[in-house]
Amino acid sequence: MGTPTTLPPLAIVKHLHYRGKLPLSITTVLICTLAFIGLMYSETIGPFTSKLKSCSKKDSAISSTGDRDGVDSSIDPEMDDRFEFDPEECSVMSGKWVFNSSYEPPYTDMSCPYLDRQVECVKNGRPDTDYQRWRWQPDDCLLPLFDPEKALKKLRGKRLMFVGDSLQRGHWQSFVCLVESIIPEKQKSMKRGRAHSVFKAKEYNASIEFYWSPFLVESNSDLHIVGDPRKRILKVDSIMKHAKHWTGVDILVFNSYVWWMTGLRIKSLWGSFANGEEGYEELDLPVAYRIALKTWANWVDSTINPNETRVLFTTMSPTHMRSADWNHKDGIKCFNETKPVMKKNHWGTGSDKRVMKVVSSVVEKMKVPVTFINVTQLSEYRIDAHSSIYTETGGSLLTDEQKADPLHHADCIHWCLPGVPDTWNQILYAHL
Repeated sequence: MGTPTTLPPLAIVKHLHYRGKLPLSITTVLICTLAFIGLMYSETIGPFTSKLKSCSKKDSAISSTGDRDGVDSSIDPEMDDRFEFDPEECSVMSGKWVFNSSYEPPYTDMSCPYLDRQVECVKNGRPDTDYQRWRWQPDDCLLPLFDPEKALKKLRGKRLMFVGDSLQRGHWQSFVCLVESIIPEKQKSMKRGRAHSVFKAKEYNASIEFYWSPFLVESNSDLHIVGDPRKRILKVDSIMKHAKHWTGVDILVFNSYVWWMTGLRIKSLWGSFANGEEGYEELDLPVAYRIALKTWANWVDSTINPNETRVLFTTMSPTHMRSADWNHKDGIKCFNETKPVMKKNHWGTGSDKRVMKVVSSVVEKMKVPVTFINVTQLSEYRIDAHSSIYTETGGSLLTDEQKADPLHHADCIHWCLPGVPDTWNQILYAHL
């Protein structure tokens, strides 16, 4: 429950690599050799044994990294999970996507019955599936494999709730699909609602839920969605309409980003909506976002008992609307992209660092610890994994005419499933 609010530091090994004069491989050999000598001459074997194993793990993790061009490695890094993920030692932000041609996702959009048509890319006609076989490999450790049985055991007797927008709904659906296949048909159920949806694993007395709240705070576009962003009004000081549904939940996973990114000033209102538009102020996006996030933070601090409830926050999910960001000047947004960006630390215009700073500055002042599921940098590379033209709009699949006009109709916000959100859940699983 005492998870720090700040992002995890780099591994000690990486620190030695930067500060020392010897290359990491030599340093590793020296450390392991000294540990072995100590083991041979020490009467107390236990501590040295664990240190020796630790060296072996770290060395295995380094040797299995392979080259940096994202192609198949002789050792499958996804299978080599001996260097256990530790949020104190390893940052998931720094790493690379590695292609594994033999990897098969644990579910498909045909096998999992709980996916929205919006994210069922293969079922909607996408001809390629390579985007499903890229695995995220942090520089300093290996993420543990998502084990559905262990995940359900961790959730036994608990409620896990994802709160936020349609990207968070994809995050939720991914988690459900990752665990549901091992549950007998009569031992699971799904109840979908306009705002609140609940998947239950009855044998484990566990529920995996989603609550729709795109701004976290109240707005006039919560259920009856206002299509024109210029007509949306946020009640930035009010959250209880939504938050009353979050009480009693054991693990809360929040997000709120893409609905704020309209490029417009945000109409923000204090007091009652009964006054109509009278009294609202148009605020700059970061200002309105900060007020809303403080409202959320105040609710968490005043309501949540950290000994009973775990709070996590999924960072920004990047959009890929401008192909020039990855030097594809003749491209059309994310349309027809089939490989991730390989440039280290790539950052596009679809991720707003002002918003990141707001989140970190608000969270670091909170009393209740909040764990970041930091998905932004790793998702930035994945220009190939969006729904693109293999999706729906207005409740119907894109027509051939719409597919022929990707500039106006390609969805470069949402992600195909299976796909990138499965990696988000791999990170969430590592934190459970």
